[in-house]
Amino acid sequence: MARLARINPIPSHTATYRRVQDEVTQSHPQRERLYDEIEEHLKKDGREAVVVGFATSFSFPVIIEDRDADILEETLQNSNLTGKSLFLLLNSPGGDALAAERIVNICKSYSDDGRFSVIVPKMAKSAATMICFGAEAIGMSPTSELGPIDPQIPIFDAEGHLIRYQAAHEIIESYQQLLDMASRTKRRIEPYLDQLARYDSREIRWMRSQQQLSESVALRCLGSGCFQGMGARTIKSRIRPFLDPNYTKVHGRPIYRDVAQKAKLNVVSHDLRSSLWRAVWHLYVRLDHILSTHAAKVIETSKDSYIMGVGTHRP
Repeated sequence: MARLARINPIPSHTATYRRVQDEVTQSHPQRERLYDEIEEHLKKDGREAVVVGFATSFSFPVIIEDRDADILEETLQNSNLTGKSLFLLLNSPGGDALAAERIVNICKSYSDDGRFSVIVPKMAKSAATMICFGAEAIGMSPTSELGPIDPQIPIFDAEGHLIRYQAAHEIIESYQQLLDMASRTKRRIEPYLDQLARYDSREIRWMRSQQQLSESVALRCLGSGCFQGMGARTIKSRIRPFLDPNYTKVHGRPIYRDVAQKAKLNVVSHDLRSSLWRAVWHLYVRLDHILSTHAAKVIETSKDSYIMGVGTHRP
């Protein structure tokens, strides 16, 4: 088994400031050999592997969206996948469910055998969890995190600035509770009507549609992935921790490897101190540095790298 990769050496004659700049900004050549190292570890039965890194920032307000699917497809177009296994190294807070569905379809379509695997170095939440659902296998360590897939609604202030995200089910449930109380009260109804005036019934209908969409995408991804051939009712029962907000209580609560295994997802367990996971972790730390300082998204292989700056993607 190959040793843990070192970062690409910079010739000794290279100016010190140039060397420091390359190390701090984490240009693509600094990560190339880590991709090669991980691919070497993932070789199985003589079948080579291709690792695609896909990471979006947790520091800047960006989401997984359709444009990402296009860039991922461009990356796979330029990759030789013949006779090789495809691995998506995924780290993201999530985004659009339809974009997640597209990404799953793209990975399967470009894969040599119609299958792909995911490796979660740290967090794959919300729509990123949906991408994991479409994979044949999900590589996780004890600290890797998946998350609930209930839709989150952006809340803006009067000037249009994003304040926070709120779970759609919380908004819908509070609206329904006010309606029920207004219909049952034998006292003045005006206080309830004043509060209901803050809601738009069309938006409530849209939120319910988003809930249905999230569930539909999850079921479709799993039904064509590791739960292939199972009925919708069985799949929903197995992934209750991901679907039912009452299980996790809050959207940001992690779903760790043990819960994913109990849900019968095809989880490949990795030891935190294994050579493979050390290489994965080294790559994650470098990608996280980029996405915490000056970039919004990274999609890359050992051969290609697409880095999208902050401000090029909508919140």
